[in-house]
Amino acid sequence: MPSPTDALNCSDVRSAETLLFVFGDCLARDTPGLRSLDKERDAVMLAEVMDEAGPGASSKQRTAFFLSAMRHFALDLIERGYRVRYAKLDARGNTGSFTGELERAVASLKPKRVIVSPPGEHRVAKMVDAWRDVLDVESVEIDEEEHFFTPLEEFDEWADGRKQLILEYFYRDRRKKSGVLMDGKDPIGGEWNFDKENRETFKRAPRVPKRYAPRADDVTDEVLALVRGIDDLPGRLDSFPWGVTPEQARRALDAFIEDCLPSFGTYQDAMWTNEPFLFHSVLSPYFNTRILDPRVAIEKAIDAYESGHAPINSVEGFVRQLIGWREFIRGVYWHEGRDYPERNGLDQHGKLPEFYWSGETEMSCLSHSVNEVLDNGFGHHIQRLMVTGNFALIAGVHPGQVNDWYRAMYADAIDWVTAPNTVGMAMHADHGVVGTKPYAASGKYISRMSNYCEQCCFNVKDRTGEDACPFNTFYWDFLIRNRERFRGNNRMAMILKNVDRMKDDDRAQITLRGRALRDELGIGGISR
Repeated sequence: MPSPTDALNCSDVRSAETLLFVFGDCLARDTPGLRSLDKERDAVMLAEVMDEAGPGASSKQRTAFFLSAMRHFALDLIERGYRVRYAKLDARGNTGSFTGELERAVASLKPKRVIVSPPGEHRVAKMVDAWRDVLDVESVEIDEEEHFFTPLEEFDEWADGRKQLILEYFYRDRRKKSGVLMDGKDPIGGEWNFDKENRETFKRAPRVPKRYAPRADDVTDEVLALVRGIDDLPGRLDSFPWGVTPEQARRALDAFIEDCLPSFGTYQDAMWTNEPFLFHSVLSPYFNTRILDPRVAIEKAIDAYESGHAPINSVEGFVRQLIGWREFIRGVYWHEGRDYPERNGLDQHGKLPEFYWSGETEMSCLSHSVNEVLDNGFGHHIQRLMVTGNFALIAGVHPGQVNDWYRAMYADAIDWVTAPNTVGMAMHADHGVVGTKPYAASGKYISRMSNYCEQCCFNVKDRTGEDACPFNTFYWDFLIRNRERFRGNNRMAMILKNVDRMKDDDRAQITLRGRALRDELGIGGISR
């Protein structure tokens, strides 16, 4: 029976003067590298490898999304007349690594030069640097970057000499230079951001619009069958909510603008049981694989504001995610250097609890948040920061283990995205580069922003005792442990006064209960 991807198996590429090697997070249909190719003499290469898609590296949802998007990209190139060499994950002789597959291609096609799409993480950038020495070609070049608004050199110029890298300052600078949501020199609406208006909670179960979910075609079905056959991949593949082509990504964008954007801003920090998406765009996997251009999304959001369809707090909040936070964390990742993902500024060494991989926990907020990641490869930013990330922070988990989990489990995960968001924002392990204070919170915050606590067996009002909310125990234990470390942080002064006012016996009870909880959860000791 013919395969829907037979065209990828039967490549007639026998030689190439230039070989363009495309990574799975660089699937834009129009790039300088593609435009430079001679379709008769040059070729494009993509490789599915177990180093990137196997156990420990990528979940079922993430793996299926990337492989299907890559295969659709390659088939689209073939239809447009490009010559494509494609290495399938299960192809005979697949070496399992980018380097191995590229070495095989160079030996077979004998190109004079190799162009590589821009690496998305330090590990891959180091690999590409090594290719200049190991590949038998005249040159290895990096394709020009057109996807992002801020060139890395420009971010470095902005960052150099600053004592702290503050998002708000960067965001305002980008707004001024781009003219986005600007009225001359002033921000539209009179404010640079409307974050204070974006913290409402639901009083009752929200009426959430039905999500656009494209039906899987034969190519995606083939990928889903392949991924289901790989042993030991975390997560589940009972459903697959993702588009995998630019056309599907644009339809998802249109559906978000029409159905969700008007309410997105107001409720972007809220959470609700069995509602994994709420009014969020859920477009980050498309942006991060470049099958959707953020410029198009910003234009459509602004059009929605100008037509009266969506309020300024929603539109500004969405725009801030794209030209503010997304560009900021990418700049931080590359500006801070190769050691950034390994930082452990709070010296925490606990083990990530097993329930992050299984979803089996009695804590309602974590059960919902983790199982939604296992099911969909997605969780919105408050779940990531204030539930899964916050718990790992206050429980004393090693930030590297947390970053590995985020990078493996989320469909939008690439190291430039996950490291600043986890090592920096969630775990406060980068010595305050991304956040000026740790985003630590007790169960009180989760109770205020969700209905999770209503169906939980733990008491969100208690901080010690077997029935006490573990978030409460760990939160106060975290503050006690780091009391002197945070003493000079002005933003922590008020809460530390509460720690100082505690009776010695209360502090001792919290510390003992924290140790017992870590043992129960398999976290173990948090210091060496």
